[in-house]
Amino acid sequence: MNKYQRAPAVEVFEETMDKMPILTRRVLSNLNGLYAPSKISAALCSAQVPQNANYSTEAKRQNLLKFPALKLEETISKFLKTAEPVLTKEELEETKRLAAEFQAKDGAELQKILEKVAESQENWLAPRWLKAAYLTYRDPVTVFSSPGMTFPLQHFKTSADYYMYTAKLIQGLVKYKKVVDDGKVPVVKMGKNELDNSQFSAVYGTCRIPRPEEDALEYNPNSKHIAVVYKNHFFKLPVYNKTGQIINAKVLAEQLQQIANSENKSGVPIGLLTTDSRDNWASAYAELMKSSTNARSVKVIQESLFTVSLDEVVPFAQEEVYNVLGLQLIHGGGTNKNSGNRWMDKTIQVVVNPNGMSGFCYEHSPAEGQPIAMMADYINKIFPNPQEFEDGANDNYEPFSKLPFDQPSPVLEQKLQEAGKNVDKLAEDLELRVLQYKGFGKDFLKKQKLSPDSFVQMALQYAFYRLHKCAGAQYETAHLRIYYGGRTETIRSCSNESLAFAKAMMDPKCTDETRVELLKKAVNGHREYTTMALQGRGVDRHLLGLKLMALENNKPIPKFYQAPGVVKSAHFRVSTSQVASPNAAFMCYGPLTHDGYGCCYNPRDSDIFLACSAWKSNEETSAKLFAKSIDEALTSMRDLLERAGEKPKAKL
Repeated sequence: MNKYQRAPAVEVFEETMDKMPILTRRVLSNLNGLYAPSKISAALCSAQVPQNANYSTEAKRQNLLKFPALKLEETISKFLKTAEPVLTKEELEETKRLAAEFQAKDGAELQKILEKVAESQENWLAPRWLKAAYLTYRDPVTVFSSPGMTFPLQHFKTSADYYMYTAKLIQGLVKYKKVVDDGKVPVVKMGKNELDNSQFSAVYGTCRIPRPEEDALEYNPNSKHIAVVYKNHFFKLPVYNKTGQIINAKVLAEQLQQIANSENKSGVPIGLLTTDSRDNWASAYAELMKSSTNARSVKVIQESLFTVSLDEVVPFAQEEVYNVLGLQLIHGGGTNKNSGNRWMDKTIQVVVNPNGMSGFCYEHSPAEGQPIAMMADYINKIFPNPQEFEDGANDNYEPFSKLPFDQPSPVLEQKLQEAGKNVDKLAEDLELRVLQYKGFGKDFLKKQKLSPDSFVQMALQYAFYRLHKCAGAQYETAHLRIYYGGRTETIRSCSNESLAFAKAMMDPKCTDETRVELLKKAVNGHREYTTMALQGRGVDRHLLGLKLMALENNKPIPKFYQAPGVVKSAHFRVSTSQVASPNAAFMCYGPLTHDGYGCCYNPRDSDIFLACSAWKSNEETSAKLFAKSIDEALTSMRDLLERAGEKPKAKL
């Protein structure tokens, strides 16, 4: 089963990461791709942004940079260093030989082509990345690509409380859209460079459209309604009145109550189709849209600003609350729970359960996680103030309406059954363990003058080594928002320094003084690579660009891309990201590789949330054991620092 920040100066580095949480998107199985020629389709050779995309309109009004083509010799040098920890001596020598040959011959030729393309385009990477990483990605967006982001747990005493809470979420999201539309999202700088805000305009009203081989994106930023899903039925709910005013939360709550009162039985779970592989869904979509009734209803869903899933109650044991919450957001629990109560193609899906669980499921193709994180921060900020939800229109509005679907044809019924079986298998196979580590948080690490993000990354490296007795290639996302339309670069967290530190922690003969020194080197090395990645000077996107130049110009894929170092260093067994929030909240997603882990973390002042995932079908991995190993790694690293703090020579 193939699955799928920080700034130059220390102060800006930490501040940027806290304020600009970024999601890791585990799309690199398609980009192995970068490493397996058969996995990049011919569609990637056409590097055009979808016709209705408008990423750079706002960006051009900002003081942003043009995305460059890096120097080949610098990328190869950095690449070899990042590959070394996961290679044998023989594999490293073979990789060095192929890298030297590539740099002198095929790579040099492709570099010239890339430099010409980069000179003629504001961002040569952005449209190619959209296609390679998302639109041609054929695994389901469910689990493999779309993350879940939690809101703080609620305690609804009555159904009225449940509907009012949901109505406030809706009104809050629509109010934040006005902030975006009015251009009031703050422009943040990283050093002297502004960060691109254009992605904030790319998420409201956006929907992915299934197509054979390559999906499309449709943008409907001027939409005036949302889509509500209840018991698998779909409803159109206007969120502006007839004069364009945002509708009041009390009115929205009444409409939600009426929607719930209008249906006693579950409908045909059309939404299950959206959870399936992209090719399966594309085939089902063609059948679904043969009905004009279905086509009209689907269009309303696609044009909605976002969807809201009013889920069926899912029971949980208190010790499992975070695990259940995360799984409900990313796959809905299967056909016997809420997987049919979704439309996975919508960029923003709000999920609310009467049991107090709620959050986002986010389709990732149009933008990174920053807009979603900012939405969540905005809502959590205004929620305690009742006055925020007392404004808005309470009259002259269009009531909700149900979106009809015809009885499925025999062909569509078969596809529904297949989609149901597939999402059930997916839900059964995914293991999630959410660790709330209470031993320390950012405050302790800042007192030690250590980067919290880099420290956690090294803890994950150490935890992996504890379990598997080898280095694990590790992916972390860096944003490229200093560039027009910038998306992401990979931070390669596995390094010679991280491996040396992990080995020292496992060596009983090693002294604490040596361990502290190796920890500092590992943390600082990670921070330096992060700085390079944020500036667009990483390894992975440049190597991808060179390969795409070969594909676009009908040239053979160089042998270098089959080198052990290329393949093994990009087999990311640990896929990670930091998504910061002051709330008891976290983001979660599935692993990038079948023999790996997903781990998204939220380092707060005094604790750290870490959402760990793995596939049950793989005998080598266990989310439960990985979470336990992280807990023990963090504790042993804290104890090390505290012991070292008693020794004058160990200055941190």
